[in-house]
Amino acid sequence: MIDADKRQAVFLLHQEGMSTREIARRLQLSRNTVRTILPQRGEMPVRVRQDKIRIGAELLERLHQECDGWAQRVHEKLVEEEGLRVSYSTVTRLLRQLGLSPDPRRCDRVPDTPGAEMQHDTSPYRIRLGDSPTRVIASLLYWRYSKQRYLQFFRVFNRFSMKCFLPQALMFWGYAAPACIIDNTNLARLRGTGRNAVIVPEMAAFAKEHGFHLVCHEKGHANRKAGEERSFWTVETNFFPGRHFSTLEDLNQQALKWASVRLEHRPMAKTGLIPAQAFEQERATRVALPAHLPPPYLVHERKTDPYGYVPFDGNYYWVPSTPGTHGREVRVLEYRDHLKVYPGRQGLAEYTLPADGVKNKLFSPEGMPKPERQPKHRHRPTEEEEKRLRALSPTVGRYRDFVWGCRSGIEPHHFLRQLFVWAERLTPVLFLLLVERALRYGITDLGTLERIARLSLRQGERPLPAPRWMRASKNGKPISRAV
Repeated sequence: MIDADKRQAVFLLHQEGMSTREIARRLQLSRNTVRTILPQRGEMPVRVRQDKIRIGAELLERLHQECDGWAQRVHEKLVEEEGLRVSYSTVTRLLRQLGLSPDPRRCDRVPDTPGAEMQHDTSPYRIRLGDSPTRVIASLLYWRYSKQRYLQFFRVFNRFSMKCFLPQALMFWGYAAPACIIDNTNLARLRGTGRNAVIVPEMAAFAKEHGFHLVCHEKGHANRKAGEERSFWTVETNFFPGRHFSTLEDLNQQALKWASVRLEHRPMAKTGLIPAQAFEQERATRVALPAHLPPPYLVHERKTDPYGYVPFDGNYYWVPSTPGTHGREVRVLEYRDHLKVYPGRQGLAEYTLPADGVKNKLFSPEGMPKPERQPKHRHRPTEEEEKRLRALSPTVGRYRDFVWGCRSGIEPHHFLRQLFVWAERLTPVLFLLLVERALRYGITDLGTLERIARLSLRQGERPLPAPRWMRASKNGKPISRAV
């Protein structure tokens, strides 16, 4: 639609003697449009809709009362009983104008102001790390004005992970925004939703320390952080396809390079905005972070073992000057990428956390002598027992693979050692009969295997009877399934 000022300009230029072609060229209009405006003398045409359907307020109020306030039923009665071919959206608009239907709450519309807002959210994914499918959680921080992103992945995302991720992302740029829009997650929200949400005091103090405050959007209004939601779609359609990840560390390195290098210098599709250039314009309005802020940590109470090691997350860390002191209480401080061990007020050791997936390893502080006493077999391996069992017969190997494939609540090393004990106590013939029977009937319970072994000893090399659950009772129905 041509606005009133441009219409008036067309008419005045024509009055001054300018040709239709020149007016069209000057005002970027088509000549047909100019010819249409001139007879109207530059005035806005008043158009009256000829087929407009008028619905009386009394009729709407009566139907609204008959239908108990259901707008869809009001629309049906208008069409079917009153013969008014009106659209449903028109009916709802008229009901709102009469105050009969509440105005739907829309997502807050906030101006896009430089440096005013950032958004954070998480999204679970199942991807391949190496050769195994792995569930990871993507955590992404998005700057609304400059469209910058910071992306990292976690095995588990809890409140501590959130407190580690946000400073890591903010310190990458050295700035924060006054407001961080989040959903109604219980990682930061104590109670309430949206504008009534109360932030957990711990998270409120953490955010204040880093120069921002957390804001929960209204329930069901995820579009309040539409840029964040759209960023996850970009992750699914642009980051994951065609890329391979060997470990979680490799995944995070590629994610950081993709989000903070590739996307920063790529123009946005619709606006052509380049995040790196927009950041320079936005820098003056952002909140600068201090160079030194205390990093978040978790406190774990532990006790040392007889060798002076303290267990943490499947690994073992040596506490200096405590060998032979069994059960000494120490305090382990867990940071984002390292540990600190405090037997008292003073920290004695600091360890860098191992790579993802590293378990059952012994660590001692760098630059200090290793402990004199080392545990010999903290977890005794069973490779030798398995090798000797497989050498007895291929049936034993098939049974081992069967148990490992369907085990539920089975401790594998204990099961393998017990099987090896029976292999040494029984004759080779009886042991193979035991394994064949277990494989045939899908038995994985150690107690049941022990009863079969005792029965085999009593029967000698004679064939064992069929299980009771396979024998029929007098009425032809199978009975107890116990062996």
